[in-house]
Amino acid sequence: MEVFVLTFVIMLVVVAAMAIGYMVQRKTIAGSCGGLDALGIEKACDCENPCEKRQERMRKEKEWQQNKII
Repeated sequence: MEVFVLTFVIMLVVVAAMAIGYMVQRKTIAGSCGGLDALGIEKACDCENPCEKRQERMRKEKEWQQNKII
């Protein structure tokens, strides 16, 4: 039982430390390998056309970039 309690306390400390780190730096956890973008893959699915949600997100990103340039 002591091992369980000790493990639980350690996990709580780790989660609290990550939460405090996020609040201080406002930086999310990021992978080091670059993910799919490093492989040149634009999307994770095999479909020819992106789904409606992705199309909407791409449209908003394009509008944002155009407004940022102006």
